[in-house]
Amino acid sequence: MRIIDLHCDTILRLMEDKKNLSLRKNDFQVDIEKLKKVNAMAQFFALYVDLGKETDPMESCLQMMDKFYTELDENQDVMALARNYDELLANDRAGKISAFLTIEEGGVLKGQIDHLRNLYRLGIRLITLTWNYPNEIGYPNAIETYRGKGLTPFGEEVVFEMNRLGMVIDVSHLSDQGFYDVARLSTKPFVASHSNARAVMHHTRNLTDDMIRILADKGGVMGINFQKFFLGEDPISKVENMVQHIRHMKNTGGIEVIAIGTDFDGVSPGLEIEHIGEIGKLIDALKKSGFTHDEIEKICYKNTLRVIREVMR
Repeated sequence: MRIIDLHCDTILRLMEDKKNLSLRKNDFQVDIEKLKKVNAMAQFFALYVDLGKETDPMESCLQMMDKFYTELDENQDVMALARNYDELLANDRAGKISAFLTIEEGGVLKGQIDHLRNLYRLGIRLITLTWNYPNEIGYPNAIETYRGKGLTPFGEEVVFEMNRLGMVIDVSHLSDQGFYDVARLSTKPFVASHSNARAVMHHTRNLTDDMIRILADKGGVMGINFQKFFLGEDPISKVENMVQHIRHMKNTGGIEVIAIGTDFDGVSPGLEIEHIGEIGKLIDALKKSGFTHDEIEKICYKNTLRVIREVMR
């Protein structure tokens, strides 16, 4: 089984000690050795910026980007940048894991559309429009008073330009109204890279059934998030809860809407699947729950592969 994971925060963890921590092998939840173990096709690496801590979000983003590219240079025998479907396939033929570069926090753009274009030129192919703060694009779901607020005029411009450039729009963390604005405006499939089903676990970071159906109709995907708070009431992140969410997603939006978005190296401690190298636990549980081989392939990589093919350029 191949794997494409839509979201991890590993680059931020590597920034804790840029000189000594390596993507090749580390004690975090994602590294190249673990990805090789599970025959990963691609890993999406987020450059996460906390607007509450950073005085210059773009500078912080560029520092993490430098670490990302340094790691690619040092591991070019097994991993290579991918910016679109053709590059992913070329990397796969060469026996290399593809690394997609993303940003988690649209505030990095600082309200300037030229920053978006330059980040595209630097290899960014997905942007999570908000994190847990309002920014020039829109509002987060983290604060109740913001959930009914939609995209700003600049946010609408960002949607149009991301569609034009061939960048994936990510609505994880975005307000409910922001989700509906993206769905109304985007001419391309979009994603919720690391979000679960709100009907199964009532958390604002999860999608409602209406959102799941709209996302499916747009040809997008939602990545099952391993964060225990988004899965259920248990004190640990349990595989059986993941299967419960996946089954609900399938029944609501169809099998084509489901993907993997672990949020590894950004999730709270306490997981039955402790790192990406143990993703087989989820695959085995899906098999035991009656999912077919074809359905599991779609969840693990084929649905995301379709979005990459249809959106990225």
